[in-house]
Amino acid sequence: MIQNLAGPKSHLEERVDIAAYLRRIGYTGPIVPTLETLREIHRAHLLAVPFENLDIPLGRQIVCDEDIFVCKIVERRRGGFCYEMNGAFAALLRAIGFRVTLLSARVPQPDGSDGPEFDHLTLRVDIEEPWLADVGFGDSFMEPLRLKTGIEQEQEGRRFHIVDFGELLHVERAEPGGSWKTEYSFTLKPRHLREFAGMCHYHQTSPESPFTRKRLCTIATPEGRITLSDMKLIVTRAGKKQERVLASEEEWREALMEKFGVVL
Repeated sequence: MIQNLAGPKSHLEERVDIAAYLRRIGYTGPIVPTLETLREIHRAHLLAVPFENLDIPLGRQIVCDEDIFVCKIVERRRGGFCYEMNGAFAALLRAIGFRVTLLSARVPQPDGSDGPEFDHLTLRVDIEEPWLADVGFGDSFMEPLRLKTGIEQEQEGRRFHIVDFGELLHVERAEPGGSWKTEYSFTLKPRHLREFAGMCHYHQTSPESPFTRKRLCTIATPEGRITLSDMKLIVTRAGKKQERVLASEEEWREALMEKFGVVL
């Protein structure tokens, strides 16, 4: 049985500029800790803030600190990878009044085995029942998933479910052929942000990390997704993909600004 969790607010949660954050993501609805608010803010975040690793090839250190994460996204109008995106989003949700728990997740390795602990940061949000929120995994669910096993959850033509594998829960997405693909696995053990510091450093420095191998910036759109993968610009609309190789670093920076609003 998945039980509700509660906890006091931290000083950081009281310091988050809710209005500035919501302006950043273009959200103008109610600011109350309800399921509808969570859904709308979750979607708005994914449509406004890109998943990107651009500080890593520039040699800029990413430190596990919520103040820094919020500043980067809100004031510098950047994005980030999972620790930054979900770390900042958790701070916003707590400031609004949601009960949020950090969870450690493992992303599958190329051979299908589970990745290391703290490979990914995801969020549990307790309202009347628990929900899985995640604005830091790239192309995945646009709205939170009910944190309940054994049910299919459909969003915009995509189907997801959470499967109980004993010690681990798996988030799986239905593939076109009818099979299910594991996006990541996780446990319900509450975590602190500092516990993710080691893997955050690994993903910035290890040649084995996917984040040190290429520059990536990607964002959801109402019609699909826009991705800048190294020098390739990929635009997906209504399931149709168009790709174009950019000719120069200048064109790459122009695309970064025009498509994502990011200036390095």
